[in-house]
Amino acid sequence: MGAAFLANFLRFLVIGLWLLILARVILSWVDPGGRTRLGAFVVSTTEPILAPVRRILPPTGMFDLSPLIVLLILGAIMRYVA
Repeated sequence: MGAAFLANFLRFLVIGLWLLILARVILSWVDPGGRTRLGAFVVSTTEPILAPVRRILPPTGMFDLSPLIVLLILGAIMRYVA
């Protein structure tokens, strides 16, 4: 029973992070500076996750591939937990 609760909690957490990072990608097109309250919340929540990945990746010009990498990792975690 405890393992099922932990698996469901981890699944819920990963889905929430996945949605926040997807929202960050969409907001980067609409509100790149994060000037709204929602934009500031999404940026402040996802930056601690994306910044380390961004430092590891080589520079790609104006394209930021860190959200893609993090989404792929979160998808792999979801498959492993399921």
